[in-house]
Amino acid sequence: MTLQQISSFAAGEWITPDAGARTIASAITGEAFATAGNSSLDVQGMLDYARTVGGPALRKMTFHERAKMIKALANALGAQKQVLYDLSFNTGAIQSDHMIDIDGGIGTMFVFASKGRREMPDGHVYLDGDLEQLSRNGTFLGQHVCTPLQGVAVHINAFNFPVWGMLEKLAPTLLAGVPAIVKPATNSCYVTELAVKIMLDAGILPPGALQLVSGGLGDMLDHLGMQDVVSFTGSANTALMLRSNPVILNNAVRFVAEQDSLNASILGPDAEPGTPEFDLFIKEVSREMTAKAGQKCTAIRRIIASETTTQAVIEALSARLAKITIGDPRLDTTRMGALVSNGQKQDVLEKAAILGQEAERVFGDPENFDVQGADKDKGAFLPPMLFHCADPDNAQRVHDTEAFGPVSTVMGYRDLDHAIALANRGQGSLVTSVITHDPTVARDVVLGSGAYHGRIYINNRDSMKESTGHGSPLPHMVHGGPGRAGGGEEMGGVRGVKHYMQRTAIQGSPEMLTAIGERWVPGTPEIKATAHPFTRKYGELSIGETLNTASRTVTLDDIELFAKFTGDTFYAHMDDEAAKRNPFFPGRVAHGYLLLSFAAGLFVEPNEGPVLANTGLDNLRFMKPVRAGDSIKVRLSVKKKTQRTDEYGEVRWHVTLTNQDDEMVAEYELLTMNAY
Repeated sequence: MTLQQISSFAAGEWITPDAGARTIASAITGEAFATAGNSSLDVQGMLDYARTVGGPALRKMTFHERAKMIKALANALGAQKQVLYDLSFNTGAIQSDHMIDIDGGIGTMFVFASKGRREMPDGHVYLDGDLEQLSRNGTFLGQHVCTPLQGVAVHINAFNFPVWGMLEKLAPTLLAGVPAIVKPATNSCYVTELAVKIMLDAGILPPGALQLVSGGLGDMLDHLGMQDVVSFTGSANTALMLRSNPVILNNAVRFVAEQDSLNASILGPDAEPGTPEFDLFIKEVSREMTAKAGQKCTAIRRIIASETTTQAVIEALSARLAKITIGDPRLDTTRMGALVSNGQKQDVLEKAAILGQEAERVFGDPENFDVQGADKDKGAFLPPMLFHCADPDNAQRVHDTEAFGPVSTVMGYRDLDHAIALANRGQGSLVTSVITHDPTVARDVVLGSGAYHGRIYINNRDSMKESTGHGSPLPHMVHGGPGRAGGGEEMGGVRGVKHYMQRTAIQGSPEMLTAIGERWVPGTPEIKATAHPFTRKYGELSIGETLNTASRTVTLDDIELFAKFTGDTFYAHMDDEAAKRNPFFPGRVAHGYLLLSFAAGLFVEPNEGPVLANTGLDNLRFMKPVRAGDSIKVRLSVKKKTQRTDEYGEVRWHVTLTNQDDEMVAEYELLTMNAY
């Protein structure tokens, strides 16, 4: 049998395995079918290629251009999902597992593409937070900005998610403008290789933006510097070895780790047998034990239920697990496939034996179980194994040993504080869940356990139809955890992008900050509008372009008519004596929303034109009351522009209202959609 050669992609070329390559076996049959690894890879050349070719090309692009690129990559992968599915069966995963990995990874790309377009500027500098007033008169200001690191991101991924594991790191990296070198786990690198080929063949990425190491990294980490990032997923021991590299320590190389995690799920004291929450809990635990054959970094390893319901949990969970059909993942009737390799199977058995020192196995015999369509002695098959720890307070190994497979341990708690303490015994996890219909239980778990867990998933009868599950990290939310879980964060929307950027404090005049951030800062010299801004298309407007309107006097009749028309007869507008007793008002004053309406009347161009819609108003503040007889005028400035489609873009206008004494009475930001 000719073994498939799994290549690396280095400095623009595909490099086949050499004589020292590692053999990869099918999880189903145990037979070798591929080789991967090349000990002669020019790792310094790969790093140089990323830094000098890929990085500059990506940094020339705006955030929006990079977001469009990521969306195009997702579409390219989506068009060839089936070939990825077909190849992934060799990892032991069933069809629903492929959807978690492949569809989940593609979906993550789409989310980052969307967030890049909606939450980041169509520019090169990301503004982090609001302006800081550093001087009395506003001529010296501060602003935090984020710009792309000028190095390379080295992604070291685990075997269990060869596609999602790559894409959930790659999407925020590319969006930040940083090239990536991807190193998948060798056991499943053939799936990652195919996904990389699909993306590269699509012709979307600039040269040097993405490289692939199939096999070992060699001494690549010894060549990293302060502009580089290492993002790792895997065991705590491997993470410790990598992050202890003297070069990484000496050069303060950013190191993001997602590692071992003794995740827990707490059944709330209110969730008695017969409640929707109890049934939901059993379903969630069973799914997390068997999805990907339990090879998920977020899988439930410790099942924490009240002492009065522990036996009911064991019985219900055992009954559900007994219905799981184990076998060839290519069969439609299979509900749990194989582990990724026989080596992984042996590791799980060894860890299960350690758990057995403190807990009794109450379901699943690894020596006696059925496998359909495959030879269980040759393939990496195991049954779900459920343990019961009767004395979790005096146990240690159930709280520090992760059997990375279909293995979990039930333990009982006396009260909710005890449940929280048991969950925290894991010394840091990626996720802990609580299934409860009692909001006070959920709040107590968050307050008592939040510091120990990267994510707390709460579910009950109200949210269960739409919830995504205990074990589903979402690209919108951070994925990571403290302590044992590695102390890192991934994804989290724009938060994840900022891991690959440098936050810098910028100090200077309003004009300097406007030029750097491409967002108009008050105090910057105005660009006088030569025509009404509302008559100008999106592409014709300049940042800082300003319209100053005529003034309008506010009368008592205006105030009373507005009150009658709207029904807003609040005393400050209608009762002079009552208003004077209020420390904020000198007497009757105009409605704030009357002022906004008058402001619109002063600056709006009524005729049909490029302004398509008013889509919102942000950051409204009223600073000084307006009395009858006062006048107001408006300054309307283009603050920021964001292209939304090829047909229109969003314009953010800075609007100030001042009175006859040039005192500011109101300020806000107006959002319009303008034809391109």
